Amino acid sequence: MPENSPPAERRLSIKQWDAQDRPREKLLEKGRESLTNSELLGILLGTGIVGMTAVALAQLIMSKVDNNLDELGRMSIEDLQQFKGIGEAKAITIAAALELGRRRRAAEARQLPTVTSAATAFEILLPHLQDLEVEQFYVLLLNRANRVIEVRQISSGGTSATVVDLKLVFRHAITRLANGIILAHNHPSGKLTPSQADIDLTSRAVEVGLALDLKVLDHIIVGRNQFFSFADSGKL
Repeated sequence: MPENSPPAERRLSIKQWDAQDRPREKLLEKGRESLTNSELLGILLGTGIVGMTAVALAQLIMSKVDNNLDELGRMSIEDLQQFKGIGEAKAITIAAALELGRRRRAAEARQLPTVTSAATAFEILLPHLQDLEVEQFYVLLLNRANRVIEVRQISSGGTSATVVDLKLVFRHAITRLANGIILAHNHPSGKLTPSQADIDLTSRAVEVGLALDLKVLDHIIVGRNQFFSFADSGKL
């Protein structure tokens, strides 16, 4: 056993942690998105060392790389083993998890469509907003090359309206490091004319985007296999 791996009897098993320090339960109750990088890493570690939970140990590791997962991914097995409590097995587990993440990103990069026009965005959004009896609001998150990072539903409402919280829109965009966004919603009636509420929401979104250096590229209204584009209509 490596010198930096504490004896088994000194390790703190995940069941011994305080309830607030149990990331597995948090993941089950609130979803994986609710966990911090350190909490996710703590699940991989499984056990900590005397006086330090796995999450605390993970926080220490993450602090050494400024909470940057790319920097963590560059660490070798030997580098990881320099931390007290990280033996070869745990170091390999961390490296394997990060490698899976890299491979997933590579696969997504090959599959993500590029938005070149309002028509392209409409084609991407149509499967999400087609033939709905209620109004729903989505946002397309785009990277610097206008590739789609994510198609995200923001809200779902009634037959004539849905409440949209722009804080949620921009929180998702910032979290995913988007460079631009396209707003979108459907009109169950099939009519494509934007309402005054649609116009006001678009205007507010553009203002917020300018303040955050995050471009609002378009707002698309979908109605029965047709669409209206604020950008193409000069209303953005």
